Amino acid sequence: MNYTIKATLINAQDPERGQTIIHFPIMDSQYDQVIEMLRSAELGFSVNRDCTVDEIDSRYSVLNTLEGTLVNVDQLDYLAKRLDSFRDSEAHQFEAMAHKLGISHIKDFINLTFCCQQATVITDFSDLESIWRSHFMNLNGSLARMEELEDLDGAETALLLIDGGGGVITPYGVVYDNGMVLEQHYNGHQFPFYPYNSRLMVLEITPKRGLTEGTNPEYLYLPAAEYKIERALLRVGVSALADARVQLKFDELPDIIAEALDLEHLSGGDIPAFNQMCQAIDPLGEADTEKLKAVVLMTETSGAVSVCQLAEALDQFDFVPGIQTPEEYGRYMIQKSGHFEYDENLDGFYDYRRYGEQRIQEEGGQFNECGYVAYHGEIPLEELMRSESAEQSQQYQGSQMGGLT
Repeated sequence: MNYTIKATLINAQDPERGQTIIHFPIMDSQYDQVIEMLRSAELGFSVNRDCTVDEIDSRYSVLNTLEGTLVNVDQLDYLAKRLDSFRDSEAHQFEAMAHKLGISHIKDFINLTFCCQQATVITDFSDLESIWRSHFMNLNGSLARMEELEDLDGAETALLLIDGGGGVITPYGVVYDNGMVLEQHYNGHQFPFYPYNSRLMVLEITPKRGLTEGTNPEYLYLPAAEYKIERALLRVGVSALADARVQLKFDELPDIIAEALDLEHLSGGDIPAFNQMCQAIDPLGEADTEKLKAVVLMTETSGAVSVCQLAEALDQFDFVPGIQTPEEYGRYMIQKSGHFEYDENLDGFYDYRRYGEQRIQEEGGQFNECGYVAYHGEIPLEELMRSESAEQSQQYQGSQMGGLT
């Protein structure tokens, strides 16, 4: 099973449009396509719960109670992401507590993912020590101390738990709620912060006019599909990019690239440019990321548009990491570049420094903290940066972002 939830969705108002089957979590590369598919069935709008769940297929069988209910596609996606990260013990806690509480609403399922870890579920009564250890950790969480565990008779305490009553038999084990309260982390509209996959940037979004009562911030995880951006903004009541207040929650950008950006003064209009920049950087491996850092230093560029352009034009630059002198560059070119047949018996006759200086002069390269970098594109570097930056800036400024302006 390569999915956490497989949902068959229908338009209950127009059943003749047929079924739409979606695997959750939705892959980033397929998100826009999924939304378009739902919209062809008059489903999948940004805010409303407009999808009727016709069938659920999941290893979390307790989710079958969602069948026949209305959901928003992003709610199912968020729930699947939360559940996808669960350990087996958390899966038992989630299912047992969902059964005990009789949950059948998507909002309650999402909120349960934040607190089910407080419950104790016993599936095997033969290992009393393990039962007590698990129960102790559930009660104390991160505050638990191993010394306290060692000071207690685990078997005796487990028996006290079992004999004391309070457990509820479910298909997923005997569950003790330990006083758990189903807190409203998710208000039914804006999703709580949860970076499912590693993201280069996470932005906190609020309306410029301020949050209304009962409304929480939304979060954008870049790079993101265009529809994800549109829908996140609409969930917080923003219909135009210019009406969004944006703050950086955190980033995993390399320091040199982050320093080339004005991350303290973001605006809604910056979102498309930063998203495209992250889309360009995200696929880069370690070597190309190091190369991009060197190129950013060489060009002294700034701004997301320019960094994006450089990331997309990396093949027009040569880069040798780690070297700092003409002699090192000459040695690299003669010994390791593959351009020459190096003979170690003649090593004393090579003038590495002079050859390195000659190459640097011809190539117009330079050294920086990352190594040696040189541009070999067909048009002058200044013209490349000027023309590409202007073109992309116009493109970003005119971006509609799926209807947002």
